Amino acid sequence: MKLSRAVAAFTALATIGAVSVAGPAQAAAPDRSPVAPKASYSKYVALGDSYTSAPLVPLPELLSLGCLRSTSNYPKQLAAMLHIYRFTDVSCGGADTTHMTTPQSTPLGVAAPQFDALTPDTDLVTVGIGGNDFGVFGRIIDTCPKLRDSDTTGAPCKQHFTVDGVDTLKADITKTQTRITAVVKAVKVKAPKATVVLIGYPKIAPEKGTCPAILPFADGDYGYLYSIEQALNKAVEGAAKAAGAQYLDTFGPSTGHDACAPDGQAWIQGKDLNLLRAFNYHPRFEGQAGVALLTYKLLSGTPATVTADEQARFARQARELSTKAQNTPLPQAYQASLNRLRTGAQR
Repeated sequence: MKLSRAVAAFTALATIGAVSVAGPAQAAAPDRSPVAPKASYSKYVALGDSYTSAPLVPLPELLSLGCLRSTSNYPKQLAAMLHIYRFTDVSCGGADTTHMTTPQSTPLGVAAPQFDALTPDTDLVTVGIGGNDFGVFGRIIDTCPKLRDSDTTGAPCKQHFTVDGVDTLKADITKTQTRITAVVKAVKVKAPKATVVLIGYPKIAPEKGTCPAILPFADGDYGYLYSIEQALNKAVEGAAKAAGAQYLDTFGPSTGHDACAPDGQAWIQGKDLNLLRAFNYHPRFEGQAGVALLTYKLLSGTPATVTADEQARFARQARELSTKAQNTPLPQAYQASLNRLRTGAQR
């Protein structure tokens, strides 16, 4: 998803060498499922946006060039579970489908096109992209909270984005599906032997109920946000079918793990940035662990569900990583940058 505020301050994370990562063996991964994948993989490439790179999920990757990648994001956890050591994660916060083939500017320089990581011997590719195309999610997050006070019980955000009876966000999502389809087809040309998995987006809003202290939306706009997420995931799934890729549904399995869920159950951070958990409106460690395990199960041909015991393990690992991040000595300049980030990212 789009990272629009105070990203430059966050790039101070690159000053801490102690939190760099050399390979998937160092990622905080859930225990392996007893069921092995149907095939073995030796060269894995992860493509995607910030829902893949996982900004502020402990701990930051030193060499991510302002792409805000975590050492505990789902690609690294998945690579560890699969025991893959030829692994490249080029996911980047703010990326959209155009950045698969064109460079992306970041606060620390220019990231190469993500497709540059693909080679003919790549045999596994995960792709988590689409939310930033046409600024769909960025427009929701920037607009809806500001409109809440104008009609607390109504749906002012839905009204804002509906022009002459046309939902402009959903119209853009329809165009996004075409773009994602083209991305997958191009991946299969560059990596013809690869299993390609398109990763859907987990729930941000609950199916029912509200939590304005966490998601500051008007009551009627919770359903609107939910419908936008449904439309985006339908587009990702449609692109997978059109291009012959596998689709990982994270929307259904994340039921009960939206931003309104209790701590330890929530996969998504709410409006308040948490320097030891996640960027606001982005996945926490628990969400990244959930996606990693769901992808592993998809590749294993087992039901893509998360059990209560597995969720409890995610929560325990998240607490351990947050404690580790909290106890990492921080230079004074770094702490000042984080304070600026905290102030600038408030919604």
